Amino acid sequence: MVEVKKKDNESSESLIRRFTRRVQQSGVLQRTKKAQYFTETPNERLVKEKAIRRSKIMEKKEYLRKIGKLDDLMAKTKGRGRTRGLVKLLGVKLK
Repeated sequence: MVEVKKKDNESSESLIRRFTRRVQQSGVLQRTKKAQYFTETPNERLVKEKAIRRSKIMEKKEYLRKIGKLDDLMAKTKGRGRTRGLVKLLGVKLK
């Protein structure tokens, strides 16, 4: 934590300048910018489960497309919940 106290006869501008210099030297801004968009990598089990779920959905979609029923399902599921509605009709579980 950076702490700066005002000296005698010091202007507020020079105090702010001194504070910003101390913050930059401490590396606080670099650490926060580096960690700003950090996302944890999911564990291997979750990655595999998601891949399996995606492959099941793709297989069922391809089957329905081949037999000609996919257009009917897509017409029933409109809007933002299209994927969830389609997955629900396909019978695949989402976590």
